[in-house]
Amino acid sequence: MSAVQRVDVPGVIDDRVTISVVDGIADVKMNRADKRNALDNAMFASLCAAGEYLKTLDGLRVVVLSGDGASFCAGLDFSSFAQMAEAGAKANAADNKADNKADMNAGAMVDGRITHMAQQVCWVWQEVPVPVIAAVHGHALGGGIQIALGADIRIVHPDTQLSVREVHWGLIPDMTGTLMLSRLVRPDIAKNLVFTARVFSGHEAHEMGLVTQLSQDVYADAMTMAREIAGRSPEAVRGAKKLINLLANSGAAEQFAAERAIIGQLIGTANQAEAVMSHFEKRPPNFVSGSLFR
Repeated sequence: MSAVQRVDVPGVIDDRVTISVVDGIADVKMNRADKRNALDNAMFASLCAAGEYLKTLDGLRVVVLSGDGASFCAGLDFSSFAQMAEAGAKANAADNKADNKADMNAGAMVDGRITHMAQQVCWVWQEVPVPVIAAVHGHALGGGIQIALGADIRIVHPDTQLSVREVHWGLIPDMTGTLMLSRLVRPDIAKNLVFTARVFSGHEAHEMGLVTQLSQDVYADAMTMAREIAGRSPEAVRGAKKLINLLANSGAAEQFAAERAIIGQLIGTANQAEAVMSHFEKRPPNFVSGSLFR
């Protein structure tokens, strides 16, 4: 067996993501355990950089994606929601859309991509040409569950708390989640999860089809599966992923553009700001009748 090789990846900030490689298996960890691997600007940039690096890594056979510490990823950093609420309280939606996106650094587009940065941290795992296994424990909320959905295979602890959380914040899942969720479950189940923003367990997620396999030790089982895949013909495995994705990801560019359009109309509106402020002020929200999407 080869020695573990720790990789220094250009574009990774403050070790937000670490990558080690052994025998063609890339061990990719979100590395912000003190914040349950919440997504801040540095994490967005680092995840994108890690994925781009892996696309070009010679000899890569499989990727295991996990989170250090108590959780996989708890979603967007709370400071970003607080910024949204403050901006929404100060001005109208039209004045705030671009500024809020810039503050989060998540709306940046790159030539040749069908995603902005927030979408790319999920979509890049579909673009990596080898299988990506997400080892999910603790929490996978909002952006966290969307990152997991971007993997090819999800191994999840039954007690993991998951949520498509965005509507709770007056938003919609805009990190490729509308496509990836709809591939895996019936439309009524997807709508239930999105509309209610409820928290559900890994066990329930497995029953509804979001989870590939339940495990009491997600990282160990993900590595076991990775070694099995790494022992297969690398060309055959890459070819199989390409063919399956060709069908499964049909229409992705159009769906992601629609996500960007709708989230752009929501950020900074009175109701979106009220959703955030009521959460932090620990009171029931007081929404007004909206005029969007009639």
